[in-house]
Amino acid sequence: MGEILEALSGALFPMRLGPVDLREESEDFYVGHTLDVALNALLAQARLELRYVAHQQGGDLKSIDARALELIQGFAIALPGIRLLLDTDVLAAYHGDPAARSVDEVLLCYPGILAVIHHRLAHHLYRAGLPLLARISSEIAHSATGIDIHPGAQIGPSFFIDHGTGVVIGETAIIGERVRIYQAVTLGAKRFPSDEDGQLQKGHARHPIVEDDVVIYAGATILGRITIGKGSTIGGNVWLTRSVPAGCNLTQANLLQQDDCSKK
Repeated sequence: MGEILEALSGALFPMRLGPVDLREESEDFYVGHTLDVALNALLAQARLELRYVAHQQGGDLKSIDARALELIQGFAIALPGIRLLLDTDVLAAYHGDPAARSVDEVLLCYPGILAVIHHRLAHHLYRAGLPLLARISSEIAHSATGIDIHPGAQIGPSFFIDHGTGVVIGETAIIGERVRIYQAVTLGAKRFPSDEDGQLQKGHARHPIVEDDVVIYAGATILGRITIGKGSTIGGNVWLTRSVPAGCNLTQANLLQQDDCSKK
């Protein structure tokens, strides 16, 4: 999967993440050839996952090839839309960081962008019904960047993770548009309900909803199915387990004084 993701990244941004000697006149050929190789390799991986699931659940092995082809064709069709989303993320990083001198620097150097590229690809695989491939894709980025985004997380356009190390975003988190978060931020679950047999209940919504235009500074821990209102700012190292209204400026001082928040 690592080679597949690297190839897909190169095809999405050929003149920046493709071969160093790639020329503009060869760009279309490179993209076409790279996608052909990468998508065929991904098709083989999809067959493996579907075969594994069929063995585990007693499904029909005969339909695996057709189903895998259908899923990867859908993934291929989605790639232009994924590229458009990633363009908004790259521009958010460039405009949101005064240290960024070029879009090229953002694409080549920023760990948050690598993590988001992997997430945009992994999220489509997750929603398509290939959660194992999606999780592997996310964990490759996690290993490379220290940023842990579950492929199930729903993230809107113009998303920027600055610095990035230690960021955790859980499976059922929902993040709106133009959200910026800094290193060591956790969007996690507050508790893990169990059934009568003591087994953890899986799949229920347990992570935060972050509305549009929110900024979350370094070290903040936000837990549970709570909502961070539009345009809010969450200060560094805040521990938060309750919803906050739109336009809130929440700091440790607010929490110590038991204030809801100060308005911007």
